Amino acid sequence: MSELSISHLRVQPAKRERLADIVYGQLFEQISSGDFKEGQRLPTEGELARAFDASRPTVREALKRLQLDGLIVSRQGSGSYVKVRPPQRITEFAPASEIAAYLRTFEPRIVLESEAARLAALRRTRGQLADIEAAFDRLREAIEAGTGRYEDDLAFHMAIAEASGNTMFPKLLNAIGEAIRGTMQMALGLTRVGSVRRQQQVLVEHQQIKEAIAAQDSDGAAVYMRYHLTRARERVTDAQREL
Repeated sequence: MSELSISHLRVQPAKRERLADIVYGQLFEQISSGDFKEGQRLPTEGELARAFDASRPTVREALKRLQLDGLIVSRQGSGSYVKVRPPQRITEFAPASEIAAYLRTFEPRIVLESEAARLAALRRTRGQLADIEAAFDRLREAIEAGTGRYEDDLAFHMAIAEASGNTMFPKLLNAIGEAIRGTMQMALGLTRVGSVRRQQQVLVEHQQIKEAIAAQDSDGAAVYMRYHLTRARERVTDAQREL
């Protein structure tokens, strides 16, 4: 595929603070908009450093994050190429400069919430199960009505953390609460404007977690939570992934 000339690269002056996130965000936005197409080579590290008035280590860090997030692939001696294109409307639900931090939040969430779900299946009381089921019902009604808010999703996940029987789980989730809210706003926003099939898949994933906890299937609860969060992250970074 043809390369996009460096002269066509749309650049906003990057502030020194959190430069790597800002460079990441601007490149992410241009990949999602289709300025850089799948299979296309990005400008070189040196060209990007000059365009963003940033150091090469800063640009290298931004490219590394894009690679870790699965958006680009690095080919030794050739450069960096676009691998997948994120949903074009993603920046309607999250500032481009914050997307890198939001995506990084999924990794600790997968670790923490998988274990919280496992313990919840073992330790939950009837009252706590009722809270989880009520939170799921509210989330289902909101998604089916096209009004899903992050508060509905957060209530479900926090109910599971509370049911773990270890107060550190809700405290730890609260400690990264701002980033979690950002990931949920981003993911639910894309779900609202996505296909009915996508909306149903998101509900199925939550239902599987709920049912495993209800059945006191600890291994299943952990597996379903890990699966859900992994798929949620993939749906954010790949426009072609509906499920």
